[in-house]
Order: sequence, then structure tokens, then C-alpha cells
Amino acid sequence: MRIVVIGAGAVGSHLAERLSLEHQDVVVVESNPATATEVQEQIDCLVITGNGSSREILEQAGADKADLFIAVTSSDAVNVLSAHAAAKIGTARRIARVEDPQLRAGAVGLGVDLLIDPGDATARDLELLVKQRGVSEMREFAAGSLELIGGHIAADAPAAGMALEDLRQEVSDWSWLVVAIIRHGETIVARGGTRLLPGDHVLIMVETDQANSALDMLGLHLEPARKVTILGATRVAELTAKRLCQAGIQTILVDQDPERVRRIATDNPRVIAINGDPTDPKLFHSEGLENSDAVLALTGWDEINILGSLVAKAVGIQTAVARFHRLDLATLLDGVGIDGAVSSRLSAANEILRFVRRGRIHSVVTFQDSDAEALEVEVEESSKIVGKTLRDIHLSHDMIVGGIVRDDRAFVPRGQSRIEAGDRLIVIALPGAIHLVGELSG
Repeated sequence: MRIVVIGAGAVGSHLAERLSLEHQDVVVVESNPATATEVQEQIDCLVITGNGSSREILEQAGADKADLFIAVTSSDAVNVLSAHAAAKIGTARRIARVEDPQLRAGAVGLGVDLLIDPGDATARDLELLVKQRGVSEMREFAAGSLELIGGHIAADAPAAGMALEDLRQEVSDWSWLVVAIIRHGETIVARGGTRLLPGDHVLIMVETDQANSALDMLGLHLEPARKVTILGATRVAELTAKRLCQAGIQTILVDQDPERVRRIATDNPRVIAINGDPTDPKLFHSEGLENSDAVLALTGWDEINILGSLVAKAVGIQTAVARFHRLDLATLLDGVGIDGAVSSRLSAANEILRFVRRGRIHSVVTFQDSDAEALEVEVEESSKIVGKTLRDIHLSHDMIVGGIVRDDRAFVPRGQSRIEAGDRLIVIALPGAIHLVGELSG
């Protein structure tokens, strides 16, 4: 597949890298020469320096023959204009990052097939994390019947030190499955002989009504937050504050810019907006912020988010979640006190990759510190796996089926579970096995 990406910022470079690892034919167009050079040195793709809304540049990038066009610069207007220009020269499908509600309303008529708003998607992810405080990731499948949950194995967890095949013998009503383990930056697709170690970042698929028993075995405890402090007055912070207030959660927002604080307080009177340094421990004590259940560090600077999160933990706040632009920082800081991380680029990737996969693939989820993907794929009648058990399919070691959705029922499968036509399989796969997921559908 030939894919043209306009903009090599956080979202564009992440997508280009991920898609190039799958051996897609990726072309990146970037207007900043220094950024273009940096991307060319780091990612195996063609990089063209120029204006992404220029017909000449788009033709040079081969957009007229491209299967997919993704405009994700920091400018809504540039993204819409680029997608419109791509439509006029014949690009098959077009995606644009647009945050302005007024511009979104007219963008479809200008040739955009899919509009994405990473900020709003990130706010949704944060709302889920706050409602299920105690985990690092929370993704829903099958209308909420199945959940993919991430968390770190506690030292005193009943499952710590156990091999998964032994753990399975300990659980009488098996309704959850460890699907992957991220250890020292490496993702391991879980197998029976895989041993759980304290501090491991695990991903588990669980039938929602059985989540508590699964998490207890891993030493994880879900506690919905009642009071949340947000550090920063960015758009993501404002969208998140609005969602939390609507969910009935007391929300406090701290930022050093008095104008931003005043505007947010005016636009949403339910938010308690405080003008101050989000990394100042004295402010946490003087304003009673240390009584918060969780802190969300959502400024535009990774360094402030890291420091703000560590200060929050130091004054006694149980849960700290930080927003990262650089995902390598999220991996390096794993285990130093930050309980979770979010990234707008990952939120954008989830939306875009679902569109890239298309066909019988209905959803795609990516993770903050892993190159694995969770894909929901529908099995056609013609598929060679229909009628076979999971044990008989002999899946690649780089993939695992974590859930099955059948009619109005969703469940975590076992080796003897038999595949039927129309099933939706939730498959967790590493990059080298992504192409095999599509083959399962038929």
C-alpha cells in the first residue's frame, strides 16, 4: 500500500515509523527542512521537503497513485487544503486532523473521508483511566463486554513469580487472559511457560464482570476517582476537565497563565481553576490538592508533566498520569512513580490505523510502551479457520487471540474454543505478524 503522510510532527512521524515497519510504501511531506532531514535519518521512508497542499509537491510524492493520504500537520487549515488537493488529483482515501469544530463541519464536503481529533480521543482515554483508577490502560471491546487492561504486577500479587500455565490451574472460573507482557522495553506475547515478574507491565483481556477477580490476582485494585487535579490548561486538559465534570467528578485545574485559567473558569464554572505553578509542592498543600485521588499532568511540556507527576506522588496523591509527546520517555520512566501515560499521537494512531486496516478489521488499539496492536477482525465463511479450535490453528508466536465476540455474547477463549463464521476475534499482534491477522478473516 502506498501511503502519503503530510506533516512529520509527533503524529506524522509516529505513523510513518509504524507503517514503514510493516513494509508499507510510505512517503512523508514536511515543510520544515530540519525536521524533514531528521525523519529521513530515522525512518525508512521517502521524505520530501515542501508544502503539503501544493499540487506539484503532491504529484512528486505520488499522491495521485496513493491508496491513502494522511494530513496531520499542526494546522487544521493546511490539513483540509492538503486533503482537498489530494482528492482533486485522485488519491483514493483521505484522512485529516481537524480540531476546529467549525472547520470540521465543512471538511467532508472538501474531500475528507475521515476526520480525527487526537485531543478529544485523548480526553476520552483519560476519562476511562480516572474512572478505573489503578490501571495504566483501559480499552473496551464488544460494547464494553470485554476490556483490555494494562497494569504493573505488584510485588505482593498472588500471581507474582508464577508461570501462566500454573496460574491457570489456580483459577477455577477462567474468564481472563494475560495476552502480553512488556518487560525492559520488550513486548512478549504471553504463552503458558511465560512467568510473571514483579514490575512487569501486563496486558490482560477480561470479561468485564470478572475484572475485579483478575486484577486481584495481579495485585491491581480499581478505585474510581472522586477528586482529580489537572496540571496545565492545554486543549486536552480543558476537554478532559469538561468530561470529568460531566461524570460528576470534582475537578481542579492548575496553570501558570492567568488568562487561560480565567477563560476556563468562565467557560466551565464547575471547574475549580487555580493560577499557580503546577510543580510547586507548596501550592499542592496550600490549595488542598494533596487530597486528590489522581493527578493528570497535561501541560504541553513533557518535562513539566514528569516533574508535576513526581511532586504529586511525593505529597501523597495515589495516582499520577502524565501526557507525553516523546514516547521513549514514557518507557524510560516506567516504574519511577508515574502510574500511567497518555499520548495524542497514540490516540490519533488508533483512529488512523483502523482506517488503514479496513476490510474485516473493525478496531485497532496501540499502546504507550509497546509496538503491539490489538485488532478486532471479523471471520468470513470462506476463512480457513472456520470450524477449527484455537489450538488447531497454530498461530504465529507473535500473535494471540484474547477475545471472541459472537452474536450478542463476548468471552475470553480457551485452546478448545472453536471458531465460527461471523465471529469477531480480538487479536494482539506484534508488527511482524500484523499481515497475518488479515488472513484470519478469510
